[in-house]
Amino acid sequence: MKQAALLFFFLISSHLFAQKPCEYSVNVTDSIGTYKSTKEYMIYEKNFAGNTNYIFFTLALTDGLPTLNLQLIQKSKAFLKADCFDKESKLFLQLNNGKIITLLHIDQENCGTMIRDDKGFDNRILTGTFMFIKGSMEDLKSSPVNLIRIKYLTDIDDYVMQKEFKSELNNQVYQPETYFINNLNCIQ
Repeated sequence: MKQAALLFFFLISSHLFAQKPCEYSVNVTDSIGTYKSTKEYMIYEKNFAGNTNYIFFTLALTDGLPTLNLQLIQKSKAFLKADCFDKESKLFLQLNNGKIITLLHIDQENCGTMIRDDKGFDNRILTGTFMFIKGSMEDLKSSPVNLIRIKYLTDIDDYVMQKEFKSELNNQVYQPETYFINNLNCIQ
C-alpha cells in the first residue's frame, strides 16, 4: 500500500512539474551554423473602434545567440502612424518581482510595411529583433512580466500584460505574463 501511494505521488508530481515541449517553426543545423525559432505567440491583442493591434513574440537562437523577435500588426481604416525601430530602440520588461529587464534592438532601422487589404483596411506590420543582456534571462525564467514598454525611434508605447486572454482573432487562449517562464528553455 505504501509503495502504491509513493508511485501515485511520483506520477502526479512529475506531471505537475513537467515543462511543456518546445514547438519550433524552424530548427536547422547545417554547414553555415545553427538556427532555431519558436512558433509565434500572441502577447497582446486590442480591438477597439475599428482599430486592431496585435503583438507576437518569437524566441530564436542563432549560433548560440538568443534573441527575441517582436512583430507588431496594426489594422485600421484610419491613418496609421509609422513607428520605427533603430539602433537606439529598446524593449523594457517589467517583472512582477519589481525588476526591469532591458533588451536592445539590433543595429537595423525598420519602419514596417503597409499593406491595404481587399476590405479597405490598412495593415502596418513592424518587426524587430532584440538581444538579451547578459544575466537577464535568469530573472525572466522566475517572474511573470506585467508590463512591456517599447521605445521606438520617436515614441514610447506601454502594453499591460494579462495573465490570460482568449483571442478574438483565432479563439485560442494565451498566457502572456508567463511567456518567458514557459519558453526560454527552448533556446538554451
